[in-house]
Amino acid sequence: MPAARASARSLVAALGRRSIGRRAARTGPDDVLVTADGERLSARHDPPSAGADPALAFVVAHGFTGSWRRPDVAAVVALLQDSGGVVSFDFRGHGASTGRCTVGDLEVLDLATAVAHARALGYRQVVTVGWSMGAAVAVLHAAGTLRTAWSAAAGLDGGPGALDALDDRVDAVVAVSGPGRWHFRGSAPMRRAHVGFETGFGRAVVEAAFGARLDGGGWDPGPEPPDAVAGRIAPTPLLVVHGDADGWFGTDHARWVARAAGPTATLWVEPGFGHAEASARPDLVRRIAAWARTAAHEGTGAGPGSARMPA
Repeated sequence: MPAARASARSLVAALGRRSIGRRAARTGPDDVLVTADGERLSARHDPPSAGADPALAFVVAHGFTGSWRRPDVAAVVALLQDSGGVVSFDFRGHGASTGRCTVGDLEVLDLATAVAHARALGYRQVVTVGWSMGAAVAVLHAAGTLRTAWSAAAGLDGGPGALDALDDRVDAVVAVSGPGRWHFRGSAPMRRAHVGFETGFGRAVVEAAFGARLDGGGWDPGPEPPDAVAGRIAPTPLLVVHGDADGWFGTDHARWVARAAGPTATLWVEPGFGHAEASARPDLVRRIAAWARTAAHEGTGAGPGSARMPA
């Protein structure tokens, strides 16, 4: 038993959100969005702040074990509101949403549903902002994987054709702290995280400690990796953001994705930035919002302070 308790503590440390226990979680009523395969997603719409662009919306895709109610996500949303409206939501298997998390596979359906919700609210420009797992999902979504053959395996009635009425177009994409390739075990946190993904013991710990409910069936066949699909995102502008202090994924993951995406991609490697929402400084979120405003309205992908990737 001592060994099991030590393993549980190690897994909790690897997957833990640093904001847990620091500040009260965000509360309030939620919207319920229904995905193409019938999952019910808890979501929230925060309108633009005074002086922000009323035509621009950000759709925030949280990281693994996250939620729109978490303080770190709430802090990001509040900063983005200074530039536009924000739709945030809980991925399947997280928070008040139904279903079980597939760690980046069927979550593409969730993001598509949230983007369509932003469109239905009347926003003319929509930018997805994904963090960690959500970053990978944002890349896959923008690359059109929702409408490839694997979507039929999700149990969608009529296959990909059933999605034709879903208006989930995006005008720009931001991927922060995301993996470039699946099954990465090159860091200690990711080695421990795979215990949570792949074992019954690990999934029980994740659910007990963080409330994230994982699907135990694995991927069959599973999505293509982000760096394999990023080239399909063009001409939509893509911003890839990664910290040189990220303990989960090295900066090579960001470079793989940005290089694969080609000349419409912008890469920022941020000195001292750790991993995802919990480490995001206000100045970084504001720069992301500024890039997104320019990219969404002009389609150039060259926002303030950006550095273009070579073709």
